[in-house]
Amino acid sequence: MKKIALTAIVFATILASCSRNNNKFDATGTFEATEIIVSAENTGKILSLTIEEGDNVQSGQQIGLIDTVQLYLQKMQLMKNAQSIDINRPDILKQIASLNNQIAQAKKDKQRFENLVSANAANKKDLDDITSKIKILTSQKEAMNSTLEKSNRSLQAQASGVETQVLMIDDKLSKSRISSPINGVVLTKYSNEGEFVTTGKPIFKVADINNIYLRAYVTTEQLTNIKIGQKVKVFAYKGAKDYKEYAGVITWIASQAEFTPKTIQTKDERENLVYAIKISVKNDGFIKRGMYGEVSFH
Repeated sequence: MKKIALTAIVFATILASCSRNNNKFDATGTFEATEIIVSAENTGKILSLTIEEGDNVQSGQQIGLIDTVQLYLQKMQLMKNAQSIDINRPDILKQIASLNNQIAQAKKDKQRFENLVSANAANKKDLDDITSKIKILTSQKEAMNSTLEKSNRSLQAQASGVETQVLMIDDKLSKSRISSPINGVVLTKYSNEGEFVTTGKPIFKVADINNIYLRAYVTTEQLTNIKIGQKVKVFAYKGAKDYKEYAGVITWIASQAEFTPKTIQTKDERENLVYAIKISVKNDGFIKRGMYGEVSFH
């Protein structure tokens, strides 16, 4: 009896193993990478471009330069304009210093005349004249101060305008440096050193092959059992029915169904609608764009 039970257990184990092997993969797809076309952000002649197709590039690494001579000359002219504005900026304290001295002297004379008038040693008209003079000088000071402040504000506005133009030139100068926005491999080189490019013209295409993803397709039935952020097993085809296993994470699920692509096979018939999904995979260098891959959700 024990022998029969043991045989049944072994047979069941073999059947389960065969069943797992026959249904090892839940979906199939191809590996893709994030591709970015880097275009010229400025107009001019490419002075240098030190990349070739297949080269590895780092994010922010300068790999080329567009002619910046005219931009540099414009910046130098603007800097001279800024210096000229600064030189013409009036010094309000120095400009009104003379009036301040006259007002201070007039106030002293007024005090002296007040004492003389009190002692009946001077004419009251002289006191009235000095008082009137103080008012005139004070008005002149206020008018000059207002004019100088307006002039200063005007020059400050001009200086701010020049500063903004300098910042714009600096931005154009920085955009004249050609660099890669990501770590990756150069797929295509569209322009060469010595060519004239305009803003928006493609220079090269780069792909992030370190963080690759598998685009696969699942049926409506499978869709109910998966979610974004779910960890899955991904298998890259090595040939001769051999696969290399990777850890993957579902990062995107299509919101609309589509017909099964002709290049992809699923468990269900081709007429069925399927949903595209993306599974992020950390590439160790083995996975290539366009390779077939499989995924297991269990």
